[in-house]
Amino acid sequence: MYGDETSVRKILTELGDTWAVVGLSNNRQRAAYGVAEVLQRFGKRVVPVHPKAETVHGEQGYASLADVPFDVDVVDVFVNSELAGAVADEAVAKGARALWFQLGVVDEAAYDRTRAAGLDMVMDRCPAIEIPRLG
Repeated sequence: MYGDETSVRKILTELGDTWAVVGLSNNRQRAAYGVAEVLQRFGKRVVPVHPKAETVHGEQGYASLADVPFDVDVVDVFVNSELAGAVADEAVAKGARALWFQLGVVDEAAYDRTRAAGLDMVMDRCPAIEIPRLG
């Protein structure tokens, strides 16, 4: 398990409410779309990051994390594991406070690098499952 209950709670309740969701587009069939909707219901600002830079759930999208013109607190990653390490490095460079790799997204080296850089991180879990459990 990558990310204990304390880390999950901290990321969801203490580290800020601006979440960049990497892989979020207007494709309603993708998990990112529904998870972003749940995050919004729980008061998070969801910033879509996708090559198409589409507006999703009323928020302007950006082609990359580097293109987001403001600070993000948490980077939520919906790309496959082979691409996730590069996104982790971008999140560190962006100055994010935490990184969240979705269910099925695992990169142990990226986890170690991210934690060594001082970010909180959860991997292979879903915030839309975790946030309602917080009560």
